[in-house]
Amino acid sequence: MSNDMDLRELWNKQETTIPNVKELFEKIRNFKKSKLRKLIIANILLLSTSAFMVFIWYYYQPEMTTTKIGIVLTILAMVLYLYVYNQMIPTLVKVDFDMSSSQYLQQLLKLREKQVFLQNTMLNIYFIFLSTGICIYMFEYTSRMTLFWATFSYGLMLLWIAINWFYLRPRSIKKQQTKINELISKLEGVNRQLTTCE
Repeated sequence: MSNDMDLRELWNKQETTIPNVKELFEKIRNFKKSKLRKLIIANILLLSTSAFMVFIWYYYQPEMTTTKIGIVLTILAMVLYLYVYNQMIPTLVKVDFDMSSSQYLQQLLKLREKQVFLQNTMLNIYFIFLSTGICIYMFEYTSRMTLFWATFSYGLMLLWIAINWFYLRPRSIKKQQTKINELISKLEGVNRQLTTCE
């Protein structure tokens, strides 16, 4: 009789975890869809910005070489960032409903690894190229201003870069890392439960 009770308890425990696993898989799918949507938006925005900069170069014909170098550096920053960012696409679109929780975990770990590389290495390169490109690009136009307005323009631009670098970027990174780490820890918990039940 006690064996019958143990089996019933085990069965009841298993029934309660199944909806949680399905809910967790749904959260992972939603997380991936959200990341894919952000990736598509980033592609549209950065490619549009690059096209606009090429238009400026063609239409306004900058006189100084520094302006052209600035445009090239800025576009190069965006293209490099997008190239690495788009490496996440295979991981994000691969949603197989027959995957096990350990396969989902491996996918999330790969995604986190790519995300960390993007947030640390590529974002640093992006900001360095972008900041340098904008500073060089602005030189032609600020050289025609008075010293006060040229200093004000550079100061305002550098302030905006600093706000992005020191405030917005860390907040965004922390938010993204929290989401993926939460999903990974829940999935690891599910995997531990499954291995102890076997």
